[in-house]
Amino acid sequence: MTDAASAPGGILPVDKPVGPTSHDAVAAVRRGLRTRAVGHTGTLDPFASGLLLVCVGPATRLAEYFAPLPKTYVGTMRLGESTNTDDHTGEVIASSDGWRSLSADAIGAALAEQVGEIQQVPPAYSAKKVDGQRMYDVARRGGEVDLPPVPVTIYAIRVLSIDLPDVVFEVECGNGTYIRAIARDVGAMLGVGGHLRELRRTRIGPHDVDRAVPMDRLAEAERVAEAMIAPADALAHLPRVVADARGEVDIRHGRALPAPQELHVTGPVAIVSGGGDLLAVGESADGMVRPRKVFAGAA
Repeated sequence: MTDAASAPGGILPVDKPVGPTSHDAVAAVRRGLRTRAVGHTGTLDPFASGLLLVCVGPATRLAEYFAPLPKTYVGTMRLGESTNTDDHTGEVIASSDGWRSLSADAIGAALAEQVGEIQQVPPAYSAKKVDGQRMYDVARRGGEVDLPPVPVTIYAIRVLSIDLPDVVFEVECGNGTYIRAIARDVGAMLGVGGHLRELRRTRIGPHDVDRAVPMDRLAEAERVAEAMIAPADALAHLPRVVADARGEVDIRHGRALPAPQELHVTGPVAIVSGGGDLLAVGESADGMVRPRKVFAGAA
């Protein structure tokens, strides 16, 4: 096993196992790479496994640009049991053997009802804040949790297998979606109750868990270097502006560039050098690209 301390900065895909928190994963990256400049782009519950995108070095300033990316999960839903947390870590609060008479068509139809732009009630045991309090803290104290529904986008749901009372399904969804709420709501729609037994995140945008470094291999320099994604490549989902030599100087000094004629967007853009290195993330508006986060020092 070799030391990963010399690994370059960028975006490191990490495969978190069941058990550790997302904070634990960040701490493991800090230890493995021997740097404190580490942050994640979105959390996973301890009972869930799968892909975390961890920003290392100056790339910690890029975390906000990954939040809008669609995420893909594989979950196992158990029908016939409802829990107070909507997952297997909670207490069973209701049960039914009605799952025995459910058909595959009925299950598929109930899952299909979740697809689209929907209003989803977050789980009572969630990190959502109301009046400055996280709801899982209120719930653990025995307080009343009354969360309003929030808009979420679910792009697709596909049934992978049915072995009642368990159903394995794949979900592609937008930010803020709770997969355990899908299991809860599908169980309620079928009249038998349901909760989430297992959850694994397999993709974030174009980034796949198959490329990720397992947490127990973060001290292996070659494995980390092989997986590390350069900042410009990690931002491939953003519109791109290639700066010429004069433009590079302007960007290094925080000056705006004229927007290329083919750039017809308003919002964040990646500004890169002719060699493909990330110079800055800027905002495109009114025919100009203004740097907001500059990564190339003034020369």
